[in-house]
Amino acid sequence: MTALERITERVMANGNPEDRRVRTPLLTLEEFFDGNDFVGSIGCNLDSEPAPAEFYELLSNMRSAPDVSDIRVQVTCVDDPGNDWPFSDTVWIFTNISPNEIAARFPSHLAPDEVWEGWIPGRSYDECEVREGHRPLAAWWD
Repeated sequence: MTALERITERVMANGNPEDRRVRTPLLTLEEFFDGNDFVGSIGCNLDSEPAPAEFYELLSNMRSAPDVSDIRVQVTCVDDPGNDWPFSDTVWIFTNISPNEIAARFPSHLAPDEVWEGWIPGRSYDECEVREGHRPLAAWWD
């Protein structure tokens, strides 16, 4: 199975993630980035047009900080399942620090447009463990 086939199967397991009745996939960094060389699969509206490997390095380093317990990549849509890499506009960071502190950890050329605390009301998400004292922060790219 190719990396594209693997991630397509994982993301589409409950239906198309664009359908808001479907649980939103939250992938580990390894699930989203392993085999991903599709520029624009994350941070597509950034002027710097970063490669997925650049995001993976940044987020892996961020995840290793003592005040971050996990990072998950939300899959927002799959334009052409099986042919295009799933797209993400949001990364969830599980931490005990503020949205402003997390935003400051992104270099300017990879900075999200907004960082906020808490899940989006009315949406369901893949289950993932949130360490006691931590909460989900969304880093979102428009």
